[in-house]
Parts: sequence; structure tokens; C-alpha cells
Amino acid sequence: MEAFDENFESVRLNLLAQQFPEIVKFEGGVEFYAEDDEDRLSGASWDIDDEIYETMNCSGFKLFLMEVLDTFIQYRSQHNQLPRKQGVVQIGQGSITIEWNH
Repeated sequence: MEAFDENFESVRLNLLAQQFPEIVKFEGGVEFYAEDDEDRLSGASWDIDDEIYETMNCSGFKLFLMEVLDTFIQYRSQHNQLPRKQGVVQIGQGSITIEWNH
């Protein structure tokens, strides 16, 4: 098995931000989690203005971000990397960052 790539997440989040420059100029956050018994995205809670949320949803950004988070959880699981069950994504100032919670 290949070693865990420390840049796996940041590279993909940067690419997503480049695809949606008009979206990532808005400030907001997303708390996400995976259930204890599986390593897949189970849910997310958005902390963002309703109008901006609708724009994110209609543009496809929301779907892409959820798919990326699911991929990150699976990737961390495949490499036995902790934490991997919950975290927070911050969106704004042209970028997307992720912080994993223990």
C-alpha cells in the first residue's frame, strides 16, 4: 500500500476552489461526520447564509464538496489515518481549508 499523502486533501481542496472562484469568496463553514460503524460521509451541517447556500447548491459546488469529503474519509480509512470521522471545512477568502476533529 502506498504511504499516506499529506497533501492529498489540500491539493483537491485547492483545485475545487479554483473551479469555483465566485463561490469561495463567500465566508462559511461545513461541519461533517461519518457514523462510527462506517468510513463514509454520513452528514453535514452548513453554517452559511441561505442565499449563498442556494448558490452553492445550484452551481454544483455543494455536491462536489460532499464527494470530496467522502473521498477524504475513505482515503484516511484505507491508510489507518486518524482522525477521520469528523471535521470542519472553512470556505472564504478564495480558499477552502479542512480541520479534522478527534
